[in-house]
Amino acid sequence: MRASSFLVPALLFAGAASAQDDTQELAKKLSNPIASLISVPFQFNYDSGYGPNDGEKAYVNIQPVIPVSLNADWNMISRTIVPVIWQNDIAGPSGEQFGLGDITQSLFFSPSQPTESGIVWGVGPVFLVPTATDELLGGGKWGAGPTAVVLKQSHGWTIGALANHIWSFAGDSDRRDISSTFLQPFVSYTTKDAWTFTLNTESSYNWEAETWSVPVNFQVSKLVVVGKQPISLFAGVRYWAESPDSGPDGWGFRTGLALLFPKK
Repeated sequence: MRASSFLVPALLFAGAASAQDDTQELAKKLSNPIASLISVPFQFNYDSGYGPNDGEKAYVNIQPVIPVSLNADWNMISRTIVPVIWQNDIAGPSGEQFGLGDITQSLFFSPSQPTESGIVWGVGPVFLVPTATDELLGGGKWGAGPTAVVLKQSHGWTIGALANHIWSFAGDSDRRDISSTFLQPFVSYTTKDAWTFTLNTESSYNWEAETWSVPVNFQVSKLVVVGKQPISLFAGVRYWAESPDSGPDGWGFRTGLALLFPKK
């Protein structure tokens, strides 16, 4: 879902008004999870305070978004999250692990045009693939469920929400079943010179353990053009308003970049 750095050499920025208009439109599309725009974000995250040993986790989410035009009226948007994880003492004195986590794959079917009132929406399936290279990096279960997104963009503002629910249906019988709801309400504002300020939560509820995880994120992004390549640079902080006893605590942060490939 869900992506923003603060200082970039001035020579990277487009100076002309028309270029600013183009970068503003691209930045606004980045605030839309199902925009007709190919993007490949690389999102670095860090959190700490896991479990009794105050474990820590750093991970990079590689999140390609690929829209496919089905016909004149409908698009399909593929959103993939591939996590590469390093963690230490995540479950008490459990030592270090490094490798691939479980992949989440979403497919949204969305009308090619907003509604008369400007609403953009999409629905489809979401899948959980047990690709983790260590049992402490993933759940060991295949999962699937529904996902949906709805939003509206007006005068630089984007307001909306993304949600999904995943149930496990196969996998390691010794691992706990998965029944998890993900909720991501978001609001962002994009300026004429392509700065975007975003506030959201990426909350999840574990129905098996009956626990909430609620990080509140604030992120700043800037769209720049290097040569002819549009790039969004982003950075932000989050505060864990709620998490299980084994979960993260306090403050974390996020930074990274997204490569954009607009249609010619």
